Amino acid sequence: MALINPHINFNGNAEEAFNFYKSVFGGEFTKIIRLKDLSSPEFPVAENDANKIMHIALPIGQNILMANDIPESMGQVNENENRSKISISAESREEADQLFNGLSAGGTIEMPIGNSPWNSYFGMFRDKFGIEWMVDLDPNHKGKP
Repeated sequence: MALINPHINFNGNAEEAFNFYKSVFGGEFTKIIRLKDLSSPEFPVAENDANKIMHIALPIGQNILMANDIPESMGQVNENENRSKISISAESREEADQLFNGLSAGGTIEMPIGNSPWNSYFGMFRDKFGIEWMVDLDPNHKGKP
């Protein structure tokens, strides 16, 4: 069964925010990936974005709060809209495809589901009701972001 976790977009202060959340909730980050960690000829990262957060995860009870910084090349996140997404951690490629195809029907696909530069099977879209979703299958953490 897939897990659903909140995912927040930040304008460059994800690490600061998550250190604050960690001080309140306790626990340890399970993952911190910076944009520079993914830099390659196929996925170049601008110098001013290099230390920004690509992915950060903080377990809170049975759920995981996740976030990233938006690279400057993608523009600013409207702090009152489009700031958060629902992230689904699938347990299999078949489940990921089923959830992605089902939920994105009639919506707008932002990133087709497929192999990502960070070695997971990933896709992102806005459903027909305007809700933003991400579907992810990490082969090293089945069902867990």
